[in-house]
Amino acid sequence: MPPTKQRGQGQWALGHYEPLNAAERFKKDDAGLNVRDRIISRYASQGFDAIDPTDLRGRFRWWGLYTQRRPGIAGGRTGALDDADIEDAFFMMRVRIPGGQLSAHQLRTVAGIAKEYGRDLADITDRQNVQFHWIRIEDVPEIWARLEEVGLSSLQACGDVPRNILGCPVAGIDGNEVIDATAALRATETVAALNPEFVNLPRKYKTTISGCSSQCTAHEINDVSFVGVLGPDGTPGFDLWVGGGLSTSPMLAQRLGVFVRPEQVPDVWVGVTGLFRDYGYRRLRSRARLKFLVADWGAERFREVLEREYLGTALPDGPAPPPPPPGSRDHVGVHRQRDGRFYVGVAPHTGRTSGTQLCQVADLAESFGSGCVRTTIEQKLLITDIPERNIAPLVAELDCIDLPARPSPFRRSTMACTGIEFCKLAIVETKQRARDLYSELDKRLPDFDTPISINVNGCPNSCARFQLADIGLKGSIVDGEEGFQVHLGGSLGADPAFGRKIRGLKVTAEGLPDYVERLLRGYVKDRAEGEQFATWVRRADEDLLT
Repeated sequence: MPPTKQRGQGQWALGHYEPLNAAERFKKDDAGLNVRDRIISRYASQGFDAIDPTDLRGRFRWWGLYTQRRPGIAGGRTGALDDADIEDAFFMMRVRIPGGQLSAHQLRTVAGIAKEYGRDLADITDRQNVQFHWIRIEDVPEIWARLEEVGLSSLQACGDVPRNILGCPVAGIDGNEVIDATAALRATETVAALNPEFVNLPRKYKTTISGCSSQCTAHEINDVSFVGVLGPDGTPGFDLWVGGGLSTSPMLAQRLGVFVRPEQVPDVWVGVTGLFRDYGYRRLRSRARLKFLVADWGAERFREVLEREYLGTALPDGPAPPPPPPGSRDHVGVHRQRDGRFYVGVAPHTGRTSGTQLCQVADLAESFGSGCVRTTIEQKLLITDIPERNIAPLVAELDCIDLPARPSPFRRSTMACTGIEFCKLAIVETKQRARDLYSELDKRLPDFDTPISINVNGCPNSCARFQLADIGLKGSIVDGEEGFQVHLGGSLGADPAFGRKIRGLKVTAEGLPDYVERLLRGYVKDRAEGEQFATWVRRADEDLLT
């Protein structure tokens, strides 16, 4: 019997250039970045109804634009309606902020856009972006002009392109960092953004470049990561990881076991990205992320192809980074910098802020520091370069605008995705429910003594990384109401693992505070001395978890 012919995966390196799905077809028909000219010359003047559907639901993403959800559509209808039935004539726009670094002038510009064009709403995302809502197509050219005047853009904030590059928000000022990755990140950003070689990748592509000793950028779940290490001769450089990602098929990244010198980072990034472009699967969108190729090939083959076909040279073997110290990786609070000054990290309500509040932050950064502001992947904000004499008055001023540098443990450790308020994929409301939850826990458990991460997600796509939280909540319809499927005990760092999903464990949104209170009281009663929540979850009887 003749062997069965294996179905092609649309890999360009194997000669499979014919588009195999609708997304690949529209990318072949016209590059995503080309839509900018049509937005400026046609759509902004003719209005929403004039937008070509393929541009609207495809190429707009290359410039950081998604239509937002029309109000009043229940979560139970998500997935059952076409985009045209669920979308509103307003847009979400993401601002690309490499490494999360902003000047007060840039932040004030962002704040002004939110106030004037976005109903005074702005979200700090878990990829260091700022996200606007309620944007009209008529206003997009002016928004772009204002952003670009201060060196910012919505370029490639979405789409099948290299997304915003993550970096440690205290790079260059943290005295404990392995290496200042700022120069490597900026050099890589130069070859990543607007590079015609990488405007048509199989799917979205996420990068982190960090020398943080706390490993605060979650390298374990990005497509490609450069992690600060001391090389074989003690010289600082980077360890290379590939193939991480979450969503409905979560996978941890794999080490390639190589040492990358700082000046090599852009070239190695180009090599990994080119490999993904050429060998990545393009037949099924659900399998088009780099993680599936890495899982099929394994680290050894991936390294071999990278070195032979894309770098033209072998990289030296290198050491793994040591596990990060225990504790939070969010940089919230008051911390000393290497130069003797301080930085102050604050916790907005699950990343939700406003143009008014961001403008106040910009003013405070200039009044009490050097005018530098940074965003984190935990939806937090930092003000840097604070002289010691200015710490107390700055913290007091931040408290007055509801940005505490010493937030309650539950407020500090809770994050949430956009949710049904704006997202077309969401099933439940997230931002306000997360805020209500930690406010209630603050009242019920005021003396709780262990940081507990609570990640609230509106759908299975894991924008808020629910699989990695102590308590991960995935939006679901429960008994006809908004609710959540519960995942417990997720973690990164020294003991990475995805959260434990208890069969049948779903909680209505209204019942969530009672459930979490009961769960945490059970943990306190049953834990061993010093035992962390994630460790306890992995050994606890199910009756203590339900």
